[in-house]
Amino acid sequence: SIISCTKTEKYVKKGFPIFLVHITTKEVDDKSEKKRLKDVPIVRVFPEVFPEDLPGLPPIRPVEFKIDLVHGAAPVAWAPYRLAPSEMKELAEQLKELSDKGFIRPSSSLWGAPVMPFGLTKALAVFMDLMNRVCKPYFNKFVIVFIDDILIYSKNEKEHEEHL
Repeated sequence: SIISCTKTEKYVKKGFPIFLVHITTKEVDDKSEKKRLKDVPIVRVFPEVFPEDLPGLPPIRPVEFKIDLVHGAAPVAWAPYRLAPSEMKELAEQLKELSDKGFIRPSSSLWGAPVMPFGLTKALAVFMDLMNRVCKPYFNKFVIVFIDDILIYSKNEKEHEEHL
């Protein structure tokens, strides 16, 4: 809120923290006119994959997918390690080697299952699991899989086309 100079002086004398904010408006360029989806080369090659409008909701499935959690158990609350690219590559190689030899296997823990926010269940968890399996060889190289999106990053356009 806005206060008078006199009140501000009283607050300063009493030791209250005072913040001054200057707000201005900024004109925003409409970048949507510059780049359009149909201008992307790969979209022009496969236009049927990118329809203008979706035909509707997916059909109702006969199986209800859900994740059963252990009653009263709390999830592990720790951040994953941050590794340099060389360390991440070495870790991936070691894990693959141990997995190939049968010393370790992918987790079947309840905590390793994808948990959907806002109570979402059904096929989304299965789709996420499928995407993780399909894209696994490319993780930490040029692919990141999100719940509803796949990000493919590249150094240039030619490399990006190869990755796609």
